Amino acid sequence: MGKPTGFKEFQRETEKYREVSVRVKDYGEIFTGTHDIDLLQKQGARCMDCGVPFCQSDTGCPVNNLIPEWNDLVYNNQWKTALNRLHKTNNFPEFTGRVCPAPCEGSCVLGITNPAVTIKNIENAIVDKGFAEGWIVANPPESRTGKNVAVIGSGPAGLAAAAQLNKAGHNVTVYERADRIGGLLMYGIPNMKLGKDVVQRRVDLLK
Repeated sequence: MGKPTGFKEFQRETEKYREVSVRVKDYGEIFTGTHDIDLLQKQGARCMDCGVPFCQSDTGCPVNNLIPEWNDLVYNNQWKTALNRLHKTNNFPEFTGRVCPAPCEGSCVLGITNPAVTIKNIENAIVDKGFAEGWIVANPPESRTGKNVAVIGSGPAGLAAAAQLNKAGHNVTVYERADRIGGLLMYGIPNMKLGKDVVQRRVDLLK
């Protein structure tokens, strides 16, 4: 824990949304697309690095993200390392950072007596900064196993399976009935929650 008194010094403050009067004209993402780094570092400092981090337990994050670790790294301005820790458990943090209902925040121990840590905002900012800085690139395996695997459906589960299989060195072909890759991400989630440019950006990397 980088700042033991952070949860006492800083109040919860979420990142700002775009103005409603602007959003109703394009139904684009609610987020502004820019991140207040100083604000996010202070919010990361609010994490208490609990002995039992319920935020990443079964009652918190479904993918067991290493939340206290990357909160601390963000506070210490180590964004690239935070991204590496985030990718340890999550193939597509740019999706979960936007559409996940954040049960991690509901399980945050700080939330017992104070507003919870803004975990979702921090996750979203880590991956957005990763793309902006060019840290997230295609990462083909060093060698191939020679095995061919077919994945039926290109929704989040199909793409995650394909990403993991590719990482293991297999040749993967994804089949999708629609005219664009993405499944639920592309056709089931409205743009105000998840911009389709965000989905396409990741699809292009996976290709």
